[in-house]
Amino acid sequence: MFRSRGAARRPRSRRWVVWAVVSVLLAGAGLGGLVVWQNSYALREEQVSLRHDGAVLKGVLARPERGDGPFGLMVFVHGDGPVDATHDTFYRPLWESFARAGYASLSFSKRGVGGSQGDWLEQSMADRAEETLAAIAWARQRPDIDGRRIGLWGASQAGWVLPKVAAQDRRLQFVIAVSPAVNWLRQGRYNLLAELRRDHASEREKAAALRRREVTLRLLERGASFDEYRAAVGDVDGDGMTPQRWTFIARNYRSDATADLRAMRGTPVLLVLAGHDINVDAAETEAVYREVLPRALLRVEHYPGATHSLVEHGLERSRWRLTLTAVFAPRKVYISGFLADQARYVRQVNAA
Repeated sequence: MFRSRGAARRPRSRRWVVWAVVSVLLAGAGLGGLVVWQNSYALREEQVSLRHDGAVLKGVLARPERGDGPFGLMVFVHGDGPVDATHDTFYRPLWESFARAGYASLSFSKRGVGGSQGDWLEQSMADRAEETLAAIAWARQRPDIDGRRIGLWGASQAGWVLPKVAAQDRRLQFVIAVSPAVNWLRQGRYNLLAELRRDHASEREKAAALRRREVTLRLLERGASFDEYRAAVGDVDGDGMTPQRWTFIARNYRSDATADLRAMRGTPVLLVLAGHDINVDAAETEAVYREVLPRALLRVEHYPGATHSLVEHGLERSRWRLTLTAVFAPRKVYISGFLADQARYVRQVNAA
């Protein structure tokens, strides 16, 4: 009898397992479809390349889903780090917003990233500006791009590039500067202190970090080598410093955008600032922009709940929430209203 009951149970158990597996597969297929749908954008992306200063740069031209143009164009200028043309797809929601406003988007991978030749750590901010000017000149040769309606979009470290480009190209229609820095040294000190506060560092840890910073600055000022830096500060693994990074910093640490901002006075600017920015001192940036640029040409948008990347503060602090949002609802990675506001500004400038 027990064997009979056991024999009767085993088929039901196997059927339950089979249906459980089927249900998981169906759920997986549904989620897969959701992921595909959420990561499909109303864009036509074209792989493009540009030869500049002895190197071939690889990029993406993302045009609106319909129409032959000529379209307005948003040229993207990256922040710090090894950024590819899509910024690991982080740009695509922005490209879609601009496409709905009638603008294509152009973005090239940094040197040494995404198939682009060279090494971005060997560049100065002036080099990056020249590269951006070359991208604009390339775009103006295309029949599907309206050369009179080209704007710049850049974030963070792009704050030292955007004004240089706009100061040299008076034909630019506008500039959108997102969480831009103004002065490299002041920004670095602000970032250091903000991170120490975030990490609840003790007064001793804070004093040690500031002493290390002063040593680093003295080494930079006298043109010290990376080996000298390593000998002076000891452990360099914790700060992510490499010989290449040291050379990059030595080339750029005197950067200050103020003079270039003054030189671009005729270009409309949208300045985007975040309330939880520990990378850039938003208050200082706003004060400098308001002092230097004509009031009629400057618009400032504040997002009090956003971080440096314009992600909602609580979302960025939760890795699992941020990951799930990036996969299942990538447009919601940005703080509410940001994408729509970007497109609205472009429409308004275009209609002016």
